[in-house]
Amino acid sequence: MSAGTRRKSRELAMQMLFQADMGHQTPEQVRATFWRAGDEVEPEVRGFAEDLFRAATLRQEQIDELIVQNSKHWRLERMPAVDRNLLRMAIGEMLGFKSTPFPIVINEALEIGRRYSAPESINFLNGMLDAIARSLLPK
Repeated sequence: MSAGTRRKSRELAMQMLFQADMGHQTPEQVRATFWRAGDEVEPEVRGFAEDLFRAATLRQEQIDELIVQNSKHWRLERMPAVDRNLLRMAIGEMLGFKSTPFPIVINEALEIGRRYSAPESINFLNGMLDAIARSLLPK
């Protein structure tokens, strides 16, 4: 799978997480409404997006706790929704896809953040993901 394909999957997974968060929907409800008939999404893009979404939703409690532990000045519910769900997607990938090196996960999340988040969010996202990645490394 190419890097562009994986990035598109990550964007879609983040959008699915955002939809679940904002619409107060279950993962099943999001899956039922996210993929519309006629949307041209390659099967491998959709498959990896679904895998990332599943990894993040199955571990959401653990992921949110990692975010809270590493965020000194922001409560989870007060973070911008895009940033919160971008963090969830990236941390879900760190936890669920051990074969992807953390620097790649972080870089991809920052590139997506440059498209969807406010410019001032990039340093915050970078710091959070770096701290969480270090906390997940074997001691």
